[in-house]
Amino acid sequence: MAKFSVILPAAGKSSRFRDKNYKKPFAPLADRAVWLHAAERFLNRSDVIQTQIVIDAEDDEMFRMKFGANVAILGIEVVHGGKDRSDSVMAALTHVSDQADFVAIHDAARPCLVDAWVDEVFAAAKKGDAAILATPVTSTLKRVKNGVIDETVDRSGVWQAQTPQVFRRQLLIDAYAKRGNVSATDDAQLVERLGVKVAVVTGSPLNVKITTREDLKFAEAALKALPKPNLAGPLHPFADDDKWR
Repeated sequence: MAKFSVILPAAGKSSRFRDKNYKKPFAPLADRAVWLHAAERFLNRSDVIQTQIVIDAEDDEMFRMKFGANVAILGIEVVHGGKDRSDSVMAALTHVSDQADFVAIHDAARPCLVDAWVDEVFAAAKKGDAAILATPVTSTLKRVKNGVIDETVDRSGVWQAQTPQVFRRQLLIDAYAKRGNVSATDDAQLVERLGVKVAVVTGSPLNVKITTREDLKFAEAALKALPKPNLAGPLHPFADDDKWR
């Protein structure tokens, strides 16, 4: 059985979230923090041997005070990130287990994940070394300059990338080693630069990334609509038996 290491980037500044009390991964959502919703999709999987959350060093004291019991009981490793997302993922890569065949990166601020989507993207990565979740763009795209439409952009073949993004471990390490000064907004971008074809698995609009406080309302509704996973067992001391079985 292929083994996976999971990285949850959560070291961003959350500047668009505009909440003086919380950064978006740590905000409460349906009785637990956003990042815990994201993490729990991986914790009960027999093929996941390691889970890391990457936080800003300045958040370490707060994080350990609020979530220290969770990470201790669940066996989640805490890593300090860098100035941008690529630096944070690279920091986590230095701690990835040598026993892992693949590395999956999933946004800690993307809480509405379904086991079946994880199954599909993991399977696609095993088949072709690299795979991501994504959804086709359905809205008309406009390029805007100075507040007015400059042109209408052809949306044919345009997809919106999501996470998890999953890669064979050495492939991802090589991609980051050769990134130079590129500050990638996702990991597939760096793998593409190696000339590697990245498979696309159709995701869902419900797999929303929390960016603003308004997104929390959508995510709460999405969580109610998604299939309820079985979270029974000692790995999930924060699970509500009646709600999450």
